[in-house]
Amino acid sequence: MIRQAVILCGGLGTRLGGLTAQTPKPLLPVGDAPFLDILVEEAGRQGFDDVLLLAGHLSAQFEDFARTSAAAARRGVRLTVSIEPHPAGTGGAIGFAAAKLAEAFVLMNGDSWFDVNLRALVEEAARAREAVMTLALREMDDVSRYGSVSVEGGRIVGFHEKSGKSGGGLVNGGVYVCRKEALISTIARLPQEPDGSLSLETDVLPSLVEAGRAFGKAHKGYFIDIGIPHSYAAAQTEIPAHLSRPAVFFDRDGVLNADLGHVGTIDRFQWIDGAVAAIRACNDRGYFVFVVTNQAGVAKGHYTEEQVSVLHAHMQEELAKAGAHIDDFRYCPYHVDATAPEYRKESSWRKPAPGMLTDVLDHWNVDVSRSFMIGDKESDMAAASAAGLNGHLFPGGNLSNYLESVPAFRSARSI
Repeated sequence: MIRQAVILCGGLGTRLGGLTAQTPKPLLPVGDAPFLDILVEEAGRQGFDDVLLLAGHLSAQFEDFARTSAAAARRGVRLTVSIEPHPAGTGGAIGFAAAKLAEAFVLMNGDSWFDVNLRALVEEAARAREAVMTLALREMDDVSRYGSVSVEGGRIVGFHEKSGKSGGGLVNGGVYVCRKEALISTIARLPQEPDGSLSLETDVLPSLVEAGRAFGKAHKGYFIDIGIPHSYAAAQTEIPAHLSRPAVFFDRDGVLNADLGHVGTIDRFQWIDGAVAAIRACNDRGYFVFVVTNQAGVAKGHYTEEQVSVLHAHMQEELAKAGAHIDDFRYCPYHVDATAPEYRKESSWRKPAPGMLTDVLDHWNVDVSRSFMIGDKESDMAAASAAGLNGHLFPGGNLSNYLESVPAFRSARSI
């Protein structure tokens, strides 16, 4: 499971004029947080908990950011910084940081946000065995600002420079899945500019295209590049609005996995038919995915809280292989008939009480009006109603098929 995200942060941001004289472009405020916090948040919630910042210009500010990032603290992300000793370009920055790179990693531009399912991109890259880099591409009505990309059978066959002429096509969305060894080898053998710099866009990627080792997949989804004044101004309203997402709350036993009675260990866990596909569909359509589950098996001594955490980590590993993820888990280990005194109590988290759901709503930016819960018991429906959510009672069968029958979800489009 790839856990590292690498963010390119070394640009000067000259097109933004005085805005970047004292503040690096990725650290410019959007809403009430630095733009970079958005990228860290999105990486962290999708399971990329090791984030490396490639910095140069005003690098001390990135070191400060790594210590103080609210998104990193919120999502349990470990932030580190690689500082190039002299401006080396985007390709040079990657080469300089080679010792800190994982065997495979997601690479992102620090001045743009492409709202894609990163786990799906990783899964697509794993199927392209010849790929050194797999790019998330975005369909645009007007590619004149970005230049365009040509793809044949998933393989990128050409990058076309900005022409100044309007017209639609695919553009590089600034999100890549990279295989370290082959990428660093490519960077090492390319000729550098007289100042020692090397560009990912104009040097490295064309070389990979020539070798047939750059792949791309078109993704829908919100895209913004804050590199010019007009788009930076637009980001102030667009991004906060887009960060409020609908959510699907899933009960666990009997919905995501077979209810064998007190399932708390990996050996007793069996996915319900269509459960993985259902979660992937939620991810692809821009929904948060939350699991809220009563786990009285802890209270009754069948398994421990540590084993519940191990099982949930196992679920994430299995989902990652299919290009999916769960954003967060809540479970209630308490029961009035507990064998262990520390778990013997009434709890506002135990469904039909809504405590688990309301706690999620307190910690995540959820658009409640477009959100709903799927459970298999009336207690799930009662908890959803008490939290202000619509509830849908899963009758069994294929969960993916059932999800597509929910009107609110059926009308949602992929991000």
